[in-house]
Amino acid sequence: MTSPHRADDKNKMAASRECSSSKWEKLIELQEILQREEKIKQIKRRCFSDNNCGTGSGTSELSTTRTRNVSREDVLRQLESVIEDILTSISHQQPPLLTYNSRSRWDNIQFTDDVGLEMKGKPALTEVRFDAANSVKKFGITLRVVAMCYTLVQSNTYSTKRDLYYNDTKLFGSQSTLDETMENICCMLNVPRRSLHVLATSKGFIAGDLKFTEVDGNHVDCSTSKTGVLVPVHVQDISNVQSRARFVLVVEKDATFQKLLDDGMLEDMWPCIIITGKGFPDVNTRLMVRKLWTTLQIPILGLVDADPHGLEILCVYKFGSKSMSYESHSLTVPCIRWLGILPSDIDRLQVPRDALIPLSKSDLRKAKELMRRPYYKHLPDWMKEMQVLLDLGRKAEIQCLTAISRDYLTKVYVPSKIKYGGWI
Repeated sequence: MTSPHRADDKNKMAASRECSSSKWEKLIELQEILQREEKIKQIKRRCFSDNNCGTGSGTSELSTTRTRNVSREDVLRQLESVIEDILTSISHQQPPLLTYNSRSRWDNIQFTDDVGLEMKGKPALTEVRFDAANSVKKFGITLRVVAMCYTLVQSNTYSTKRDLYYNDTKLFGSQSTLDETMENICCMLNVPRRSLHVLATSKGFIAGDLKFTEVDGNHVDCSTSKTGVLVPVHVQDISNVQSRARFVLVVEKDATFQKLLDDGMLEDMWPCIIITGKGFPDVNTRLMVRKLWTTLQIPILGLVDADPHGLEILCVYKFGSKSMSYESHSLTVPCIRWLGILPSDIDRLQVPRDALIPLSKSDLRKAKELMRRPYYKHLPDWMKEMQVLLDLGRKAEIQCLTAISRDYLTKVYVPSKIKYGGWI
């Protein structure tokens, strides 16, 4: 005969399992939908890569320009070819020039469902001429960076963009000049920056149920730090990724990231992963979010301010950016869902008006710009939320929820959104 105490314990355990199961029910449904969509995309990619597929006409998906991972030897040959072309022009008494795909023009960009913003297959080109007064310095800077990259690749060593800048600060003038030149060279050679052995210092942080091994053999456990772990520099080369996480939460701001950790959200919503790019995300953070999706195939949810700039940041994670469109296929995560703060949440939660901020002219310009982006018509629910924001005339930063209660964000808002599927 079963004792009453043992029966009570069994009932409590069953109730606990049922509660835990209901907490993840909507996430499990979303995960199944995303995995089905991913399988369909993979079938489409295989189909379009086969010239005999479908009608047999040999047509393919929209023609795009994408970077290729190539060997060190191939990269060296490409860099040598740049110099050879210049020497050939000089030998024929012609002014040398450099050409690459223009990264600043929206008419060079197209939208594809499975990637986002991608550079067209035959984009307009930018010319940097030695015989033009307005580009001769740019020509010299580009050759200097080409020489630096050649040395790095040839010696099989790596450097950060910051280190390259300090090699010749007088020539570059600013870090942004070096950064832009670096991306133009990547576009010219059609290779990712890491193939040129140039890295960017990471600024993003990650925490939660995640373990991996870095390229140098260092084992990282993201659950051990109270303030998060710096996103690795060699994201593409990490291995042995292990996690039982139910979801990944991409957070716009570092302050919000730290608040979630301080308020115990990892414990309350365990197992999960939280990551932040600390504002506009750097490439390494975007690569990491992409890596988590392709490796774990779990829902990726975004938590950003309810304003045009917050939405733009989420769109960069989801669809990429104009300037990096040639590498979108390795950076974007189109399956990201917008968890919050939704503009429609402001009235629904009765957020106090004095916790809101009037939309500035910059916000309004950004909103109009977003609504002209190639991807925007593919996001009808997001468009409705943007209209709600414009009609309200006010924006809500994530921290406005503290006006309801100090821990409303971590103890009520995020958990209830996840439990009831409050994302779009």
